[in-house]
Amino acid sequence: MGTTLTTRSGSAAAAAVPGWRTVLGVFKLRIGVLITLTALAGLAIAPGPVPAAWQVLLMALAVLTASAAAGAFNQLAEAGSDRLMQRTRGRAFASGALRAGPAWLVLIVAMLALAVASVAWWINGVAALFLFLGAFTYAVVYTVGLKRRTWTNIVVGGLAGSFAVLTGAAAVDPSIGVLPALLALVLFLWTPPHFWSLAIANRDDYAAAGVPMLPVVFGSERAARIVHANAIVLVAASLLPALAGAGPAYLGAALLGGAHFLRRTHALARDPGRERAMAAFFASMVQLSLLVLGVAVDAALR
Repeated sequence: MGTTLTTRSGSAAAAAVPGWRTVLGVFKLRIGVLITLTALAGLAIAPGPVPAAWQVLLMALAVLTASAAAGAFNQLAEAGSDRLMQRTRGRAFASGALRAGPAWLVLIVAMLALAVASVAWWINGVAALFLFLGAFTYAVVYTVGLKRRTWTNIVVGGLAGSFAVLTGAAAVDPSIGVLPALLALVLFLWTPPHFWSLAIANRDDYAAAGVPMLPVVFGSERAARIVHANAIVLVAASLLPALAGAGPAYLGAALLGGAHFLRRTHALARDPGRERAMAAFFASMVQLSLLVLGVAVDAALR
């Protein structure tokens, strides 16, 4: 009997310990990997000598670490509203799987400080500044300052992706050239239609949580038309790097990915339901992935 009680107590204790998937989920690593790839794209498209391999690796790890810190802060700050949304109520802090205490803030600040200091010391101060601005924009400007106050929150929040591109470009040359600046513009314009598509699919969740996302404020039908209009502007802007000297692989990727995204947003504008909103959301991911791949191919062929 004593053995049975001990076994049950041990099982309960083990069940209470969060798994590694729960802990890693706090850092939004899938988003972090995407942000890191855009930083590498900024490095690849910037004209000039490529930094040493160890510096490229350091920069990538620093971007991933800074993004993870910002993602953790986002989940920490939004635990209350996450509990009100079907899509996010299972997150670690929202569900209570992890205790949201001051130790997490210490860890988040330490991660960001380590990432920024490493880039400043071993690469350059301009890249470190862009790295800090990207994390600060997402964690503080977007999450704390804008998300619950205005439907334009993600427009400003889109700067986080742009700063990632500029971080990579500054690792090559601190005086940012035309090509990296145009790619940063593309990332800035990509974020709103990407995120608004997801917001249309989850409009009821955001309404229940009191978050003034575009479809909550203007309705799904008008929001879908705005997404399509923004996608048109985005695709036009994505062709600018090709006009400024980006290679043929980038041009092909911009045309193919842009056409796919526009097809999905046009369908969304005609029928703003959840299925088509998610299709547009995934199409935006395909478009960005193709752009990054195009930059990588052109860089490999140079």
